[in-house]
Amino acid sequence: MARQNYLFTSESVSEGHPDKVCDRISDAILDAFLAEEANARVACETFATTNCVVVGGEVGLSDPARLKTFMGGVEDIVRECVRDIGYEQEKFHWKNLSFQNLLHPQSAHIAQGVDRDGAGDQGIMFGYAVDETKELMPAPILYAHAILKRLAEARKSGAEPTLGPDAKSQLTLRYEDGRPVEVTQLVLSTQHTDESQTSDDIRAIVEPYIKEVLPAGWLTEKTEWWVNPTGTFVIGGPDGDAGLTGRKIIVDTYGGAAPHGGGAFSGKDPTKVDRSAAYAARYLAKNVVAAGLAARCTLQLSYAIGVAKPLSIYVDTHGTGQVDDMRIEKAVEACMDLTPRGIREHLDLCRPIYSRTAAYGHFGRAPEADGGFSWERTDLIEALKKAV
Repeated sequence: MARQNYLFTSESVSEGHPDKVCDRISDAILDAFLAEEANARVACETFATTNCVVVGGEVGLSDPARLKTFMGGVEDIVRECVRDIGYEQEKFHWKNLSFQNLLHPQSAHIAQGVDRDGAGDQGIMFGYAVDETKELMPAPILYAHAILKRLAEARKSGAEPTLGPDAKSQLTLRYEDGRPVEVTQLVLSTQHTDESQTSDDIRAIVEPYIKEVLPAGWLTEKTEWWVNPTGTFVIGGPDGDAGLTGRKIIVDTYGGAAPHGGGAFSGKDPTKVDRSAAYAARYLAKNVVAAGLAARCTLQLSYAIGVAKPLSIYVDTHGTGQVDDMRIEKAVEACMDLTPRGIREHLDLCRPIYSRTAAYGHFGRAPEADGGFSWERTDLIEALKKAV
């Protein structure tokens, strides 16, 4: 039986964290290509450091001449991302940074497998859901995201002009009888523009927003706060630490509460199962829990490059299942076409919906009217119930 009383910790990082700046740029470039052509191929990586951004990787449109023209707009996309995040520092400024574009056409050897509707690469992908929050997400990562998102809103609205774009949060929650009941440790480090501000000054700014976000009763007299524990945090973003696409995969998923297959998401078009199959796995796990078939569900998919059907489907309900896990595996396979094409069509993934995923998590978000976060829908409940 799983432990019922324990502490668990997850962290999040803001949209201004160096790695998240890179995720945002990679996904914005992906969105631009998908807006141009639904079947565009993109595997874009971004590197950022002091006043410099470099993008590289593989891209493709059906018309090579149009691709060459389209590449000319990539620099504008990069600068707009940095401007929107809020970087106008002396050593990282959207207007003054140097830019290098090393994107090139997609490898014909990779394309030949994808063009036959196979997976773009081998790999394993995991999805997870748990009933401890209404979003069916682990509470530590869900609320670590929520804190930073709320602070970003306050910064961008002008309500808190001394906060900077770069920030990190970390929550340790105490579980009792398997449910989160209390924050025992809270860590918040945020960039600020006024060098005279102390840790106490920053806590006075952020504490009301944190209390607004967290459930009532979770912050107690015993909660230990660590706000800017090293003191001054003025130099931030890629000037303070270099950034790369795909280095925050645990932040992007379940905060360490569930396995991760290892593949990053940002900058990859939905023919790449690293992304699309991870979304499908979350979608299926969430629907299993939403259907009442389990209180907790981990689901794994595996693929081979150029092969359409998944090599394996694995379900673990951690002893909470209302039916045998093997029956759920069969039901999942019956309810959704898990070929790369089937996933793209079922979740309508060939559209420009990815920039918004680059910060504050790919999961636990509300499905949006234009198809964003379609993998968070719970529209398979009745089909799954019938299938088991």
